[in-house]
Amino acid sequence: MENIPLNVEVTAVGRLSMSVADRKKKYYTLRPVYQKDSLVYVPVDNVKLPMRLVLTRKEAEELVEEIPQLETIWIGNEKERESQYKEAVRSGDCRELVRIIKTIYLHEKERLDEGKKVAAVDERYFHQAEELLYEELAYALDMEVDQVGDYIASKIHE
Repeated sequence: MENIPLNVEVTAVGRLSMSVADRKKKYYTLRPVYQKDSLVYVPVDNVKLPMRLVLTRKEAEELVEEIPQLETIWIGNEKERESQYKEAVRSGDCRELVRIIKTIYLHEKERLDEGKKVAAVDERYFHQAEELLYEELAYALDMEVDQVGDYIASKIHE
């Protein structure tokens, strides 16, 4: 399974007593925000762990207002496009997630209008980016994940 960022809460930092853990290392104990029954343990010194603070309410509102002005990132070569999508999803950067969603949405609309199917790679990354973005916006804006799409649409069409 490909590692994609999760919206998590840090619930503890310290040594673990599990047999599989290095008892000399400190670990973050992370709880996925939308999977409360799960825990993830990551060594504090893990440089591959892209951790950042969740957007604030103000930042989330500003991002939504900025959506119409954000540039799309279409790349004709599917392998290069997938690489760009993969990097954006890994980063968890909300602006990049919006750019992916906007790019794929507009391209899918164009293809469907021409009677063509949507590329599987585009569909997969669209859903990954949308899930990550919507979860973070829901958390920042204190709403349910399934309300985020309507919220964005209402703000864009004001």
